[in-house]
Amino acid sequence: MKTILRLLSAFSVMLLLIVFTSCDKSDPKDTEINPFSNGGNERNMIVILSDMHLGADLTYAECKNNLPSLEKLLKQIKASQNVKELVIAGDLLDEWFVPAPIDTYQGKDQKDFVQRIAEANKGVFDVLNSIIQEEKILVTYVPGNHDLTITEASVELILPGINQKRDPELGLGTYSPVGFPQIAIEHGHRYNFFCAPDPISNQDIAPGTILPPGYFFTRIAALYVSQGHPTTGAETPPVVTQNTSGDESQSLVFEYWKLWNWTLTTFKIENTFDEKIIVTNVDGFTGSFSVNELLPSQTTPGGFIDVNLYNGIQDSWLQRQAHNHVPVNIPAEQAIAGSATASEMDNQAKAQYFLNPESEVRIVVFGHTHVPKIEASNDHRGLKSIYANSGTWIDENGLDSSAMNFVVITPQSNDASSQTHVKLYSFKNEIVVEMATDSLKL
Repeated sequence: MKTILRLLSAFSVMLLLIVFTSCDKSDPKDTEINPFSNGGNERNMIVILSDMHLGADLTYAECKNNLPSLEKLLKQIKASQNVKELVIAGDLLDEWFVPAPIDTYQGKDQKDFVQRIAEANKGVFDVLNSIIQEEKILVTYVPGNHDLTITEASVELILPGINQKRDPELGLGTYSPVGFPQIAIEHGHRYNFFCAPDPISNQDIAPGTILPPGYFFTRIAALYVSQGHPTTGAETPPVVTQNTSGDESQSLVFEYWKLWNWTLTTFKIENTFDEKIIVTNVDGFTGSFSVNELLPSQTTPGGFIDVNLYNGIQDSWLQRQAHNHVPVNIPAEQAIAGSATASEMDNQAKAQYFLNPESEVRIVVFGHTHVPKIEASNDHRGLKSIYANSGTWIDENGLDSSAMNFVVITPQSNDASSQTHVKLYSFKNEIVVEMATDSLKL
């Protein structure tokens, strides 16, 4: 879903429209503090932004009112004499948040789609491209789940010369800045049951697809928003009960049903569940699908639980993790139950990196959850480690009202007392506010 993390929670809060009206002041001196200055002449600072969710149509895109502020912040980054790298940690382009009945590609292809995104968000792309072309600041992109199937060629088409850090498998990437192997930056969706690439399910329906069930959730959630957040829907999900005579697979698909049941009960839509309202024509899928094709069901209470789309997904999680290069296996029950919680994603930063004996990473930055934070803990060697989440730039962040977030890492100098600083900021109302900070000696 973007995540079930954000959409499941963020849209359960009534959305408030916040319109920022301001003149274009790109000089960092306009703000109370300058987050892009290290007080010296060295160009060494690393800025991380994620979850901008730039859409092809601003009538339903999640980032619209915040675009001028995003453009202004990017101009401040460009003007900085100390920023060395700008890292975009996923969900730059939004192929998921499209109301269910809309044909995402409008009968065309991904190339046309990303070009429409660039045109709809022209001010932001103009600044990004100017930073790339100036070559003073290295701009790096890693994929998120909302741009899961956006290819390297498509990104290069609208951001020529950008540094893309990708796994061999489409939809994933982890970046460590040159000279800093102890820093890992990724979107974080590879650890989420609903949002990690799924090259196993639905191959008979959509050969070659990697779209996970979160994609379909997001299409439904976007429809809920476009319909004005109905308080009553056309129908409620049919009840499914635990198959007490079933095996572990049946127990897991029951947990999977619980999340879909909660979703469809919370995000009520004006359409019946048998209407084929979800128009696809992306990533191997063709035609339209109904909610009932996604929702686990059973013919008799306590009987066998079946599902059409994503049939058997509860049994392939171990295989999916291997495909997605997850270092430390996450039990399927934990992964399904934790899909809707930001805390599970935060915990995976620790489990996959800090507590993993094979890892020496001590600073991890994720996006994905839209919950900005900095947390310190000790790694498997007892050394201090720092996890940061870079928040989001969507207009309405129900999980955290701050939004418009970014992280800045300033590496330590050669001085014996110097430390590497990790700082989290908000740019709400176009005022830079330091939300959290921590440091350690690498």
